[in-house]
Amino acid sequence: MPSPVLLVVAHGSRDPRHAAAVSALCARVRSLRPGLRVEAGYLDFCAPSVAQVLSRLAGEGVRDIVPLPLLLTRAFHAKTDIPSVLRTAAARLPGLRLRPAEVLGPSPLLLTALERRLHEAGLGLKDRGSTGVVLAAAGSSDPEAIAVIADIAREWRRTGWCAVRPAFASASLPRTEDAVRALRAEGVARVAVAPYVIAPGRLPDRIARGAREAGADLTADVLGPCEELARLLVQRYDEARAVRADALSA
Repeated sequence: MPSPVLLVVAHGSRDPRHAAAVSALCARVRSLRPGLRVEAGYLDFCAPSVAQVLSRLAGEGVRDIVPLPLLLTRAFHAKTDIPSVLRTAAARLPGLRLRPAEVLGPSPLLLTALERRLHEAGLGLKDRGSTGVVLAAAGSSDPEAIAVIADIAREWRRTGWCAVRPAFASASLPRTEDAVRALRAEGVARVAVAPYVIAPGRLPDRIARGAREAGADLTADVLGPCEELARLLVQRYDEARAVRADALSA
């Protein structure tokens, strides 16, 4: 039996850098798992949509698919949008066997990816003890998602950083610039901003702008198609394969 197709479900953006990052990440997953078919579908703004990809795969005779949310927390899109799209597709294309994967975070691989991006931005290992990090997420109105970001910040702080503070580009407070200024006010010698965001776009640009305005010493790049993120997609895919197909009726 062929392996299930991995369908990466991305949010989508009017910014063309978003789709380019998703495509590069899918290519990296293919390089890690040769022979695995990896497709990308979008919830909004970009083509093809998730529904279009599922219809095309069904038309090709594909029956086994693992839809994987390209999301770092379980918020509105993971709890509502994606399940709704998949339920509709399952009703319209009854031959499909859909085995939805979990969202990507939290995971130790994501912390390693964040540290990779900070290192690439110029932060050395010897700087850890004197550096405060702003963990800058996109933001959500979902209390569970906000609590997860706070938990990640606390866990990351235990690895030796002077401080780690959560911040959000939208929907939640504090903003990136406020977190940077708060660390400065506490006397932190060096402040770095680590975007907890997968692909470029409007919200990551807002994070970078806030970091500049508040005088952060450095700002890392978004996670993008880094090795750790690609490995995490493969891990979530394998976990979903091991679970009995979801009937999408819950």
